[in-house]
Amino acid sequence: MRIVLASQSPARLATLRAAGIEPEVVVSGVDESLVVSDDASVLATQLARLKARAVAHRLKDDDALVIGCDSVLAFDGAILGKPGDADVARERWRAMRGRSGVLHTGHSARMGQHEVAESAATTVHFADVTDAEIDAYVASGEPLAVAGAFTIDGLGGAFVERIEGDHHNVVGLSLPLLRRMLARLDVAWTDLWTAGR
Repeated sequence: MRIVLASQSPARLATLRAAGIEPEVVVSGVDESLVVSDDASVLATQLARLKARAVAHRLKDDDALVIGCDSVLAFDGAILGKPGDADVARERWRAMRGRSGVLHTGHSARMGQHEVAESAATTVHFADVTDAEIDAYVASGEPLAVAGAFTIDGLGGAFVERIEGDHHNVVGLSLPLLRRMLARLDVAWTDLWTAGR
C-alpha cells in the first residue's frame, strides 16, 4: 500500500517511522491563513482535511492512503499556530510560562473518495521558565515554525512540565487516534508495518 504523509513536519514523519510505517512525504501547499475558526479543534481538523485532499488530488491514486495533520494551541482564549518570528515566539512564551494550554491536532485519512477526520486534544503544562531561557530557546529557531511555539520532542521538551493526554498528539500525530481512524477505512494498523519495506 502506498502511504503518503501530507505534511512537511519532521516530527510527524519520525513518529510514523518509529511506529514501523514508512510513508512518502508530499507537502500540500495549502495556505493555512485561508481557514478561520474560533474553535481550535474545528480549525485543526479543517486544515488537516484540506491538506490530505490537496495531496490526494495531486496524486490521482485512489489506492494511496493519504494522511494529513495540523496542530494549533488553544491558550488564554486564543488559537495559536506557528509564531513565525522571534518577537511573537518570545511574547508567547512569556505569557505561557507556568501555565497550561490545550494542543489540538487535526487528523485526516483519505483513500480514494473515502475520508475520515477527527482531532485529538492534549493539555500541556509549561514550566515557569526564565527570560534567559526563553531568549535562548527563541534564538535556537526551534519555536518559530511549530504550533504554539514549542516542541516536546526537541529543545523545548525541558520546558514542558507534564501533559494530560497522548504524548504523540503533542508531537503532531496521535498514533492511537490514527489507528482507530484507519480501522474505519478497513485498513489494519499492523498491515502498515511492512508497507514500503
